[in-house]
Amino acid sequence: MAEVEAETPSPDVDEDEVVNKDVKTEKKQIQCPVEVVYCGECSLPVEYCEYHPNYEKCKAWLEKNFPDLFEKLTLADEKGDDQKDEKNKRQKRGGKGVVKTKKKTEPQTVTVARVTRNKKKFVTVIRGLATHDIELKKASKQFANHFSCGSAVTAEDEIVIQGDVTDEVIEFILKKFPQIDEDSIEDLGDQKR
Repeated sequence: MAEVEAETPSPDVDEDEVVNKDVKTEKKQIQCPVEVVYCGECSLPVEYCEYHPNYEKCKAWLEKNFPDLFEKLTLADEKGDDQKDEKNKRQKRGGKGVVKTKKKTEPQTVTVARVTRNKKKFVTVIRGLATHDIELKKASKQFANHFSCGSAVTAEDEIVIQGDVTDEVIEFILKKFPQIDEDSIEDLGDQKR
């Protein structure tokens, strides 16, 4: 019974003091300075090597230089793998998830249209260049340089050029991109967004 009385705080002592005693005893158990082993491959602490892109190289380095630490970490990894498999089955939020591969489509017609932006201003919209294996960013830059205006890739297969340059664009496409023939270019004329 004497032991029970010693563990229970007396009415004169606050509970905060008892909690502080427990914290002090926990701090005494940690030995300072703490020795941290850094990986020779990625220069991270060995516990964080698994987050580095070259994890296999880090494993080989750790196994060669610190075999006892390697065994501890690999045992911990094997235990955590079962839990990770369940968590990684489905992506919960954010990120890219599964990268979708673009389907290779056969070349379609390239359409050029003049679209009203404001009452008196126009933009020229070009669709279908990507199906002819043309990089849209480079093509957009070429259009901007040639016509001395703004040009941007706005959708997956769409380039918008500021200004009404429909006739000149058709000639420029035929001249710059030989894989596109005149029959596969279609002028849609005026359109609304």
